[in-house]
Amino acid sequence: MNAMHTRTFRRARAAAAALAVLAAPLAWAGGLDSLEQFVKHTRSGKAAFTQEVTAPAKEGQPPRSRTQSGSFEFQRPGKFRFVYSKPFEQTIVADGQTLWLHDVDLNQVTARQQDQVLGSTPAAIIAAAPDLKALQKDFTLAEEPDQDGQQWVKATPKSRDGQVQSMRVGFRPSAKGPELGTLEILDSFGQRSVLRFSAFEVNAALAASHFQFKPPAGADVVRQ
Repeated sequence: MNAMHTRTFRRARAAAAALAVLAAPLAWAGGLDSLEQFVKHTRSGKAAFTQEVTAPAKEGQPPRSRTQSGSFEFQRPGKFRFVYSKPFEQTIVADGQTLWLHDVDLNQVTARQQDQVLGSTPAAIIAAAPDLKALQKDFTLAEEPDQDGQQWVKATPKSRDGQVQSMRVGFRPSAKGPELGTLEILDSFGQRSVLRFSAFEVNAALAASHFQFKPPAGADVVRQ
């Protein structure tokens, strides 16, 4: 091999090594990395969602399921808004201090102190926790294999006092950072809820009024 061929070979090998180094973080990034990036760098967001809730099968009967849809917005730390539009209208708002649940059909509002109810819930992951260490105080986190074009983490609450038995969170990679793709929740009654998010906007500009709630006139307000 002459000198020119040797230099060409070395340059090609160096270029290949450089590409390998640049590509390595993407190749090895997994669910826990995506979760950490999402919690640290996604300060707000909004998306549409569908939610399928499946109750455990009873003897001699198939599992029963129902599907809902709506919109979701959040702003760290600890503010979010779920609006269910179909088949029943319902709004859930966390304003940083109070968690409001408004059932439009019943014209009833339930208000609960936020810091007492969100610790080991999905809201802690998607809207409240400031970093991965904060999540690890309340959850055992385990990376799971990639599936459906998403990177997955399983989160199991360390406290057994709540209704959530376990959760799986799926993130889709994007140029702006990991996008929340899927949230699967298994509760202590064996009921499974799967929320699928679409048209997710990372760090969306959201008005403060989106996370304020005033009970409508005439509504029955229950404070717990």
